[in-house]
Amino acid sequence: MAEANPPADVPTESKKAAKKAAKKAEKAKAKADTQVASGVEPAAAGAEEDVSKDFYGDLPIIRSVDRPGRTFTRVEELSEKLAEQTVLVRARLHTSRMTGKFCFVVLRQQCCTVQGIVAKGDTISKQMLKYASGVPKESIMDAIGVVKTVDKPVTSCTQQNVELHVQQIFCVSKAEPRLPLQIDDAARAEGEEEDSAAGPKVNQDTRLDNRIIDLRTTTNQAVFRMQAGVVSLFKHYLASKRFVEIQPPHIISAASEGGANVFTVGYFDRKAYLAQSPQLYKQMAICADFERVFCVGPVFRAEDSNTHRHLTEFVGLDLEMAFQEHYHEAVDVIGDLFVSLFKGLRDSFGSEISTIGKQFPCEPFQFLEPSLRMEWPEGIAMLRENGVEIGDEDDLSTPNEKLLGRLVKEKYGTDFFILDKFPLAVRPFYTMPDPTNPKSSNSYDMFMRGEEILSGAQRIHDAEMLMERAKLHQIDLEKIKSYIDAFRYGAPPHAGGGIGLERVLMLYLGLKNIRKTSLFPRDPSRLTP
Repeated sequence: MAEANPPADVPTESKKAAKKAAKKAEKAKAKADTQVASGVEPAAAGAEEDVSKDFYGDLPIIRSVDRPGRTFTRVEELSEKLAEQTVLVRARLHTSRMTGKFCFVVLRQQCCTVQGIVAKGDTISKQMLKYASGVPKESIMDAIGVVKTVDKPVTSCTQQNVELHVQQIFCVSKAEPRLPLQIDDAARAEGEEEDSAAGPKVNQDTRLDNRIIDLRTTTNQAVFRMQAGVVSLFKHYLASKRFVEIQPPHIISAASEGGANVFTVGYFDRKAYLAQSPQLYKQMAICADFERVFCVGPVFRAEDSNTHRHLTEFVGLDLEMAFQEHYHEAVDVIGDLFVSLFKGLRDSFGSEISTIGKQFPCEPFQFLEPSLRMEWPEGIAMLRENGVEIGDEDDLSTPNEKLLGRLVKEKYGTDFFILDKFPLAVRPFYTMPDPTNPKSSNSYDMFMRGEEILSGAQRIHDAEMLMERAKLHQIDLEKIKSYIDAFRYGAPPHAGGGIGLERVLMLYLGLKNIRKTSLFPRDPSRLTP
């Protein structure tokens, strides 16, 4: 049936639209005729056909709809052994750069990086190159490609002997185009960041305000793998020496170290405190016949100290042990513990130490086996010989600690040493006095690169003596009654110490600020993120 003629009363707008469409069709026909006349195929003059349209793009949000069981290869596994094999890698887009018919990308997975190449060809379109070069840095990508060996090492990546010839690339999670800091700027070598030509310097506050991104640098990835290693080595050594791990409370009824440097919290109808140390509970565990105990947990210090080595919350590595005859039995164990830690870090984390050293160069940590042990009078004499005025019962100031560390290094060739027999006046109330010198105590500190990293002592294990010492420190006996009572029913002689995890790693690596070894630092001016 023939189409009916349109009614006479068609609106003016419809007539105008029809005329406009006809005019557009005439222009398109004229353009096609011109292309044919010039020898150009109409299809070639239009948009190039995208032969890769199914091989790139943004993936939908992964909502655990299915589990196809694909095999992902880690970046660290990419080597000559996988040459010519097709692999699937999920990693962050570290950088991308388009040059002619190539797009070079660097894919980063934790500490490891690999170069990828997207090359225009029969199955890879210009649109795919444009997509790969336009994805924001730090986006999470899935890349499928063939592992290829290279003629020259890719020195800018950890996987230097291979590259990935990308065949498919998809964005799993897209980062915002504008980052608060650039990974390359945050990873720039110390000293180099002072050079304006190298790029902007990322200061400490910017790093900590944007800690999630800062932690992505290969240096920080290495630092916190080493931190986990310190905890693992600490636990392994002590477990091999019959120590039992305990979990003491961190909300307590009285300040565990005495003094005012304690955080007060509301505890229903009364006050409570955040533990400055697990000391009291370690001792109570010894009185409960555990004999040897250790714990790993948070320690809180309400000290308004904005220094390179102080935090208001840090991770404590604490241990306590009963001994048979002399507290030096415990000192020997702790000294051997540190030697075990230093050996373990040196032997098992060489790659991480190298990575960190590229950004923060430092002399390798030196130690002796067995550990050097000095008594207080010898240490004070060394300082006085070098012009330091210090009293017999004065504590060591930070500058004097550092000076003593340099003097010990020069004389004995070690970055680690033990200083024994501290003055009683500068130690906590539960420290056992020296039986031969009333001004001295059976206590010790241990030092790395001239900074204290462990404080310990023989503890008083007699209830009456403990009460007398507590009174001298003006501690309310009622608030520590349960602690004192623990020693009324027979308590073995015991000693121990507490180590600051972040400080140990800072000093081993020669870093200049403890915030570099604290995942999310807490200090007097920082409570976030």
